[in-house]
Amino acid sequence: MTHLFNRRLTGGYPAVARGEGVYVIDTEGKRYLDASGGAAVSCLGHDDADVIGAIKEQIDRIAYIHSSFFTNSPAEALAEFLVAEAPGDLDRVYFVNGGSEAVEAALKLARQYFVETGEAERSRFISRRQSFHGNTLGALGVGGNLARREQFAPLLIAAHHVSPCYAYRDQRADETEEAYGERLARELEEAIEALGPETVIGFIAEPVVGSTLGAVPPVAGYFKRVREVCDRHGVLLILDEVMCGMGRTGTLFACEQDGVQPDLLTVAKGLGGGYQPIGALLISARIHAALRDGSGIFQHGHTYHAHPTACAAALAVQRKVKEQDLLANVRRMGDRLDAALGERFGNHPHVGDIRGRGLFRALELVADRATKEPFDASYQLHARVKQNAMEAGLLCYPMGGVIDGTRGDIVLLAPPYIIIEDHVEEMVEKLGIAIEASLGKAAA
Repeated sequence: MTHLFNRRLTGGYPAVARGEGVYVIDTEGKRYLDASGGAAVSCLGHDDADVIGAIKEQIDRIAYIHSSFFTNSPAEALAEFLVAEAPGDLDRVYFVNGGSEAVEAALKLARQYFVETGEAERSRFISRRQSFHGNTLGALGVGGNLARREQFAPLLIAAHHVSPCYAYRDQRADETEEAYGERLARELEEAIEALGPETVIGFIAEPVVGSTLGAVPPVAGYFKRVREVCDRHGVLLILDEVMCGMGRTGTLFACEQDGVQPDLLTVAKGLGGGYQPIGALLISARIHAALRDGSGIFQHGHTYHAHPTACAAALAVQRKVKEQDLLANVRRMGDRLDAALGERFGNHPHVGDIRGRGLFRALELVADRATKEPFDASYQLHARVKQNAMEAGLLCYPMGGVIDGTRGDIVLLAPPYIIIEDHVEEMVEKLGIAIEASLGKAAA
């Protein structure tokens, strides 16, 4: 019997006992290779002694203080670290408890910025279909995941959605990457013009789309064109790096690889590596200056804003990633994982696409490789893959509905940054077992 209200209300879960490096062990002693970091969270694995030590040391000093009374040294040091590493003029950091809260803060700050600068008529956001920005009402409102939005639609803020940059399915055969990116940028500009540029606050997008498309990177030049469109109309560019950021794609910030600087940028997950709940909003100098020289206050807040213990944990995580040059390992093992997936699944009749950056990779599973026809949604292939992977001793992140909220199955991989080649081999071998066991009647 359990009184815990889980996300799934039928069936049950194994109980976790402990973690050892990249492995999770349940109470029956079974070991699972964590190839997804939970949800792209556990970048240092599960028992890093330095991070655990930093948490204990901070608790010995003070575990919590409310940010309306004091600042604290872990939050100050973490903000300084992030700003020093961030692209462009991202100059201030607002700490929250996770990704959804970071996006909520970004939306509210973007709106307040325009109120304070005399453009209060700006009230609309544009995002992309099949994006995911969080499960709070504001974040869900700008998100484009149809299945997650449907029953809550009457409660959500209105947002306009344009096409994702999803080359595998949407780039035309006679279209270059440059032409495809240009077409998408034109679609964004047309949407801004149709809504009225004077009414649009911002465009929010994931640099590499996470769970609802499956590690989909943009085509070359896409985000530079998006940045130009936003600048032309005075629209803020908000980049959501909650899942793809903090080193996951091989650079600390994913947008570095696309040569763009956002006005607002959200991070979480790999920021604290799961050792404490934490997220952050990075804010450009001009947005900060507008509020500082205006009302002098951000009309937003949370009880656990800039939590000292959470910030101490995240600072220890980020220092270790930097001092041990783990991003080099992300790039190296990311290339090895990509090659291993190609070797094992590159000619598989039911693997349509292998994609991603760094240690953020995905397979898109299809019924017909030539036509890209997905499996029947009723078969729930992604759920079968997850279950069979766990039976094989592998934790991965399968998702369904990546095409339109209903159809389309992917398997996302986001292992810790500390993996070695042996882990890559184990990961791909067990994933192969899970996929073959899951296809069954669906492939017949």
